[in-house]
Amino acid sequence: MARSRPSGLRPWLEWRALRDRAVQWWRTSLQFRTVTVTVALSTAAVSVILGTMSLSIGVNLFESQRDQILLESSRAAAQVQQIFDGASASDQLTTSELDLLRNGAQAAIARTTSSASGTRFALERSPRQAGTLNNMQGVASTDLDIRIIGSTLRDAVAASDDALYYQSVALRTPESEVPGLVVGAPIDVPTAGRYELYLVYNLEGVQRTLTFAQQTLLVGGIALVAMIGAIAFVVARFVAGPIRLVAETSRKLAAGQLEERIPDRGEDDIATLARSFNAMADSMQWQITRLGELSRVQQRFVSDVSHELRTPLTTIRLAGDVLFDERESFSPTTARAAELMHAQVQRFELLLADLLEMSRFDAGVANLDTERTNIVRLVEDAVEAVRPLADSKGSAVRVVPLGGYVELDVDPRRIRRIMQNLLGNAIDHGEGRPIMVYVDSNQHAVAIAVRDFGIGMSEEQVARVFDRFWRADPSRQRTTGGTGLGLAIALEDAALHGGALDVWSEPEEGTCFRLTLPRRSDVEVALVESPLDLPPPTDSALDEVLEHALRQRAEEEQDQRRHIAQAPSRPAGEESE
Repeated sequence: MARSRPSGLRPWLEWRALRDRAVQWWRTSLQFRTVTVTVALSTAAVSVILGTMSLSIGVNLFESQRDQILLESSRAAAQVQQIFDGASASDQLTTSELDLLRNGAQAAIARTTSSASGTRFALERSPRQAGTLNNMQGVASTDLDIRIIGSTLRDAVAASDDALYYQSVALRTPESEVPGLVVGAPIDVPTAGRYELYLVYNLEGVQRTLTFAQQTLLVGGIALVAMIGAIAFVVARFVAGPIRLVAETSRKLAAGQLEERIPDRGEDDIATLARSFNAMADSMQWQITRLGELSRVQQRFVSDVSHELRTPLTTIRLAGDVLFDERESFSPTTARAAELMHAQVQRFELLLADLLEMSRFDAGVANLDTERTNIVRLVEDAVEAVRPLADSKGSAVRVVPLGGYVELDVDPRRIRRIMQNLLGNAIDHGEGRPIMVYVDSNQHAVAIAVRDFGIGMSEEQVARVFDRFWRADPSRQRTTGGTGLGLAIALEDAALHGGALDVWSEPEEGTCFRLTLPRRSDVEVALVESPLDLPPPTDSALDEVLEHALRQRAEEEQDQRRHIAQAPSRPAGEESE
C-alpha cells in the first residue's frame, strides 16, 4: 500500500527540486547564466539608484515642509508674544484679563496656522521658575497628548530667549501612527512669567507624497529590471544561438558525422567563426578519412601477412623440429644452431599469434566466447601453470582469495591469458621475491590484483607500460619469452569484457596490476568502485614472508660472491667450455 508524504515536506521537496533545476540550468546554459548575472547586477544598480533617489526625495520633502512650518510657527509665536506685550507690565492684570489675553493668543494661533491642516497647539507654563504675581492657566488642543513633547525639547525651549526649536514625533491616529513635527517657542506673559508655546503639525500628507513617489520608483525600477532582463535574453539568445549550433555540430562531428557543417550567412564575426569552423571540419574530415584508409590498409596488411606467414612458418617449424630431435647426431656447432632455430621459431609463432590477435582488436572483430566460470578457481589454475617458472626464479606465488567465489560470464581463455601475462611480467621483474595474487569482490565487480616486490617503474614508464612493443628496460633478459604485446593484449581483453586494467608501481617498491570485471554486463566498471585497493594493503603474515625471502636472497647472493672469490683463477689463454 502506497504511503503519502507528510504535507509539511511537500513545500520543502518542491523548493529543493526547483533549486536543483536552477543549478542544472546554471551549469549547462550560457544564456541562463548571462541573463541571471545581468538581471542581478541590474537589480543591484537600480536598487542603489532608486534608494538614493528615494532618500533624496524624502529629505527634500521634509526640509521643504519643515521650513514652511518653521516660518508659520515663527509668525504665530510673534503674534502671540505681541498680544501679551500689548498689556502693560505695570498694570495689575487680573485672572480674567489674563484669560482674555490667552483666548486672543489662541485665536491668533488659529489664524496664523490655518494653512497647515491638522495643526494642534499647547501653551504651558515653564517649570522651575520663581513665583509670579499671577498665574495664567495653560491651554492645549483637545486632541493633543502633551506627553509626546519630549523633555529635551522642553528644556531647550525653557532655556531659550526667543529661538525656535523643533522635534520629530509620532502622532497616534485611530488607524495608525503618522509622522509629525513639534515646534516650540518661549512666550513671556506679563505678571505671569514665562510660558512655552508648542505647535504640533501633522506630516501625513508629506508621508503620502513620499510613499507615492517610492511606489512609483519601485514600479519603475521593476519595469526597468524586467526590460533589461528581456533585452539581455534577446541579446544572449542572439549570441548563444550560434555557439549552441557550433557545440551541436561539434558533437555530431565527434560522433562520426563528418559531413555536418554550420550555415554560413553574413559577414559578421559569427559568420567568420562559421567559415573557420567549416574549414577546420573539412580539414579534419580529409585527415580522418585519409588516416582511416591508412589504418585499414595497415590492418589488412598485418592480417594478410600474418595469415600468409602461417603456412611457411608451419613448414619451417616442422623442419626445425626434425633438426632439433636429431641434434645429438650433429656437431656441437650445428646442434647449437638447431636449438637456436627451434627457440626462435617458437617465439616467431607466438609473435605471429599476437599480431593476429591485435589485428582482430584493431578491426573490431574480436568477440567473447563466454561461459560461467569461478574466478578464484581460474586464478588458481593460472598460478599453477606458471609455478614451475616462478620456482626456477625463486619467486613464491601466493593466492589470497579475500572474496571472488562467484561465477561470472567471462571468456576463460582471455582471462587466463591476462593472468599469464601479468604473472609472467611479475616473475620477470620480481627479483625472485614473493608474488601476491589477491582476489576480492563486491556487489558490482570482481577484482584480481597481481603484486610483485621487484624493481618497480617510474611514472614515465608506468604511462607507457601498455604500449605495444615497449619494454621498461630493453637490456633485461626476458624469461617468459614474451613478444612485447602481452600487456597491450591484456588491456584489450579487459576492455572486451567491459572491465579495466590498472597499474601501480614505485621504483624499488614493486608493481601491482589490478583487473576489475563487472559482475553484470549492463554495468560499466568505470562507474563502480573496485573491490581491491591499488595496491592492496599487506598484512603481518605477508611482511614475514617478504622478510624471509629477502633474507634468503641476501644469503644466496653472499654465497655466490664467496664461491666466486674462492674459485681458482684460470691460466692465461685458457678458454671456458
